Amino acid sequence: MGYIQLKIKKHRWHRRILKTNDPLIFSVGWRRFQSVPLYAMPDEMGRFRQIKYTPEHMHCTAIVYGPITPPNTGVICFQNTRNDQSHFRVSATGTIAELDHSFQVVKKLKLVGHPYKVGKNTAFVRDMFNSQLEVAKFQGAAIRTVSGIRGQIKKALTNGAPNGSFRATFEDKVLMSDIVFLRSWFPVTPIKFYNPVTSLLVGDPANWSGMKTVRELRQQKQLPVPHKADSEYKPIVREERKFNALKVPKHLQSALPFKSKPKLEAKGKPRKKGKEGYLKKRAVVLEPHERETYAVLQQLRTLRNDKLAKRKAKNAERKANMEKRHAKEEAEKNERNKEMKKRRYATEGAAAERAKKKSRFN
Repeated sequence: MGYIQLKIKKHRWHRRILKTNDPLIFSVGWRRFQSVPLYAMPDEMGRFRQIKYTPEHMHCTAIVYGPITPPNTGVICFQNTRNDQSHFRVSATGTIAELDHSFQVVKKLKLVGHPYKVGKNTAFVRDMFNSQLEVAKFQGAAIRTVSGIRGQIKKALTNGAPNGSFRATFEDKVLMSDIVFLRSWFPVTPIKFYNPVTSLLVGDPANWSGMKTVRELRQQKQLPVPHKADSEYKPIVREERKFNALKVPKHLQSALPFKSKPKLEAKGKPRKKGKEGYLKKRAVVLEPHERETYAVLQQLRTLRNDKLAKRKAKNAERKANMEKRHAKEEAEKNERNKEMKKRRYATEGAAAERAKKKSRFN
């Protein structure tokens, strides 16, 4: 007995996809047995990642506990052996891929924490672990904030710190409102369950009765499906972030150019964004001679712009004609070069032929 790795695919005529840890009856060679499969998908790192349901139209890996069988043996799967089924009986088909006494299957685990004390490149994080032992197990692991700042777990905190808190270093300063998360992998052990079928799939409940699925048990005992409030989709409400005003130290202000220095700000009260200063909101009233001068300047500017537009259009037309002439000259030049090459190659070929004949007579 041992773990068998199957490459199976849900039958396209079966109405439901298959769920992990739901019992199936496997027909492998001359053996018939019931076992609990654990479905997984291999990734690019070589590990098997657990999946909750089988894919709809592609193969997946199933880890099953049962008798050792040679690879490439055909497998056919059923959910039950009753004869009162109205839908298609075959659940999945596949082959045996590999044999081993233990397969390492993992599932993704995402741990979330919150900083409660922030330094320049250091932060104290809590709510991710429950004890110092868990922190020690993940010491040196890579962490990340929602804003994309990478970091590393350094050491567990003691002396009155919250239980399971730790010190972490980051590549930049994190905010108190940031969320720190750790991506890790949790090993999943396949269930060791083997129930041989003794009735040769006749379907007589008196001869053989296998394990029921969770859905069948809920229907039999009239139990509702468990409802998890945390698993529901909720509307995303993001509060508007309020950032502190930019404060430039005085020793830096003195080194800045005049246009970059903060101006028009009351002491201790930064100017609101969009507030107009005196130069923007003042009303400019022109004198009669100033209006006449402004109108003349505007007319001259309009005439100049019109002349520039005409000149630009004429230059573009001249440039297009010049490009056409250059293209024609280039084509004629290429044609002459082609004819010259033909005559030269013909002359060289005739000379080579005469030399060949002369050497043959000699």
